[in-house]
Amino acid sequence: MKTTINIFWFRRDLRLIDNHGLFKALQSGVPVLPVFIFDTAILNKLNVKTDSRVTFIYQQIVELKTQLEKLGSSLQVFYSTPEQAFQKLLEDYDIDSVFSNKDYEPYGIDRDKKVGALLQKSGIRFQSFNDHVVFEPNTIVKDNGEPYTVYTPYSKKWLAAYEKRLDVAYPSQDFQEKFLQTVVLGMPTLKDIGFLESDLEVPALRIDQKLIEDYEKYRDIPSLHGTSRLGIHLRFGTVSIRELTKIASRLSITFLKELIWRNFFIDILWHFPEVENSSFKPRYDFIEWRNNEAEFDLWCKGETGFPMVDAGMRELNATGFMHNRVRMVVASFLTKHLLIDWRWGEAYFAEKLLDYELASNNGNWQWAAGCGCDAAPYFRVFNPEAQQKKFDSKSEYLLKWIPELGTSAYPKPITDHKMARERALSTYRKALK
Repeated sequence: MKTTINIFWFRRDLRLIDNHGLFKALQSGVPVLPVFIFDTAILNKLNVKTDSRVTFIYQQIVELKTQLEKLGSSLQVFYSTPEQAFQKLLEDYDIDSVFSNKDYEPYGIDRDKKVGALLQKSGIRFQSFNDHVVFEPNTIVKDNGEPYTVYTPYSKKWLAAYEKRLDVAYPSQDFQEKFLQTVVLGMPTLKDIGFLESDLEVPALRIDQKLIEDYEKYRDIPSLHGTSRLGIHLRFGTVSIRELTKIASRLSITFLKELIWRNFFIDILWHFPEVENSSFKPRYDFIEWRNNEAEFDLWCKGETGFPMVDAGMRELNATGFMHNRVRMVVASFLTKHLLIDWRWGEAYFAEKLLDYELASNNGNWQWAAGCGCDAAPYFRVFNPEAQQKKFDSKSEYLLKWIPELGTSAYPKPITDHKMARERALSTYRKALK
């Protein structure tokens, strides 16, 4: 006779503490089997087989499995499509309900519809909860119910709603005896899923309260460790957004507003899924991009002859991270100085960034290119030299990443700032008539 269980499906919520969907599953009264799926539909699209994010996820899954085994349970890990994994679970168990946390990206929404339909055929409920953002899409909207497309009024309404909100937490750790008691379950190796271990160092999960307190003072100085490096942990849910928001609301309105930007871009992608591949402002899809492949290659390698741009790209290539201020400079340079389609830059960041998240990456690239919601106006063109003088006046950041700076080994600029700016303005104006 099959064992009756509920399933909790881990996705972008890789922690046992303050996990909304897991909390609901453990409260259900039926033993809970935790499951994780290395989704072949996602992994097969990754070209670099030492992708550091896959290594990070794998390490988190091993850690979760170890924690669960200390509780007498385990974690069932699949390497397949979600439908195949659930087909196998249906064969092995009598499943009452499947619990998960919501995914607001287009692929995740489509995947969950397919899994939900499969489960429904067997009379199994598929329940999902909000865990990835403080306010899920359709919560912070205009009075007439329409979504905000400008950040400032959105943030004001978000803050007002947050002040009225009851303190919410989901103490899943209090119900851990409700996990299914089972033998230790095997799992595929990293090699089994087609990847090798990355040697890139992922910043450890640490909420540095002093750093958050000083965030406004130091966040724009790339030579300092003035930003949280929590992006990858937010992306894969190894940190609770509720916990982090609560700390930020106490220590730094500037840091809190960065979390609101994240929520805003997730809302935008959910309301306007077409922005994944198209400009939020459709007229901007008529811009005549130059798309010079040789110049794009120099931008990717950090060999443009513009030090602030090159330092940023070299930092990205070496570490999987780029300082926030520098991200704006390199994105503006690609889309304005070189007139290369923002989608090229977005795709490169998506491949390289440890903290890559579709909504924020897309939103920020469209902001830089002028084509997004609440974007920088098209005529705003960052001057890399002026940015360097303002935020790295002693060249500490530059020299860290460009040791040959000031020597004949460093390349000459591939374009002229004044000419490139005028060319960009002319090209944009022509397209936006």
